[in-house]
Amino acid sequence: MAGTGSRGRVERRSAGELESEVLAALWATDRPLTPAEIQAGIGGGLAYNTVHTILKRLYDKGLVLRDADGRRGAYRPAKNAAQLTAEAMHQALDRGPDPIAALQQFVTGLSREEEQALRALLAEGDV
Repeated sequence: MAGTGSRGRVERRSAGELESEVLAALWATDRPLTPAEIQAGIGGGLAYNTVHTILKRLYDKGLVLRDADGRRGAYRPAKNAAQLTAEAMHQALDRGPDPIAALQQFVTGLSREEEQALRALLAEGDV
């Protein structure tokens, strides 16, 4: 959300932050939301047109879908949060010159709980 900077100025959120907030609002419900509903849920003085522009960007990126049946102008996420995070991790590994070294660095930064979960997933063999 936009915060107040020095001398009462409102700090602008980046497009990426706004996209994340819109996706979070969509992930928080099990039904499509209209731009007006998203605007009300996010708050922070965002204009309706700003929310609509962000939804168009997310739609163009394939991250949200327009609701085909039911409410006109409603949107829903194309992927859940875990799917989107996993996709971003794969893309990051694919961009680097040494994906194994990147994985090693990633794993060394895991919390104990995350490490145990990863070990359990790998032991299941379904990964």
